[in-house]
Amino acid sequence: MYDWKNKEIWTNLQNWKKKSSNSLILTFDDGPSSVLIPILDVLKKHDIKAMFFWQSRLLHKKRPWKRVLDDGHILGGHSLRHRDLTRLSRDEQFHDIRSNKIHIEKLTGQKMKYFRPPFGQFNGDTLYVLKELEVIPFLWEVAGLDWEHKQNPQYIVHNILNHVENGSVILLHELRQTVEILDDLLTELKLEGYEFVLPPV
Repeated sequence: MYDWKNKEIWTNLQNWKKKSSNSLILTFDDGPSSVLIPILDVLKKHDIKAMFFWQSRLLHKKRPWKRVLDDGHILGGHSLRHRDLTRLSRDEQFHDIRSNKIHIEKLTGQKMKYFRPPFGQFNGDTLYVLKELEVIPFLWEVAGLDWEHKQNPQYIVHNILNHVENGSVILLHELRQTVEILDDLLTELKLEGYEFVLPPV
C-alpha cells in the first residue's frame, strides 16, 4: 500500500524549501469563468501573481488562458468536472486527473505541476495517482468562504484578514462577489505587510 502520509502536500509556506516570513500565496479555484478577466485586471493593478486551478469542462480555446500565463500566473488542475475524488475508484481517479492534466497541457503547451482536489477531498489513491503522474497536490490554509457570501462580500475580506498569517495559502474562487472585494482585500493585506509569491514551476 502506498505510504501517502509522507507524500509532499503543499498547504502553506512551511512546506517550502525557500521560506519568506511575510509571504502569502493567492489561489483561485473553479475556473476559467466569465469573471476571469476582471480578476486578472485587479491582480495586474497590484502586481500580484496567483495560482489558478481549473476544471477541464470549463476550459476551451476562447477562454483567456494565454493571458493567465503571459501575466506570470501558474495554472494547475482541478479535475474534469469537480467530483469528489474520494468517491471514485483509483482507476477512475487516474482517468479524471490524467485527462485534466492532458487537457491543460495540450492547450497551454506547458507542463501541469500542481493539482487541487475538488472540495479538498483526497485519499491514498488520489496521492498514489498524483505521484504516478508527477503532479504535486496543492491545498490551502485560509479559505475566504467566498461561495457563501454572495450577498455580503465584505465578509470574505473579514474572514481572510482574521485568519491569515505568515505563510498562508489563501483559497478564493472565480466568482462575482470575489471580484467585488478583491481590490480591497489585496490593499488591506499589503498594508499589513504581506507580499505575494509563487511556488517553483
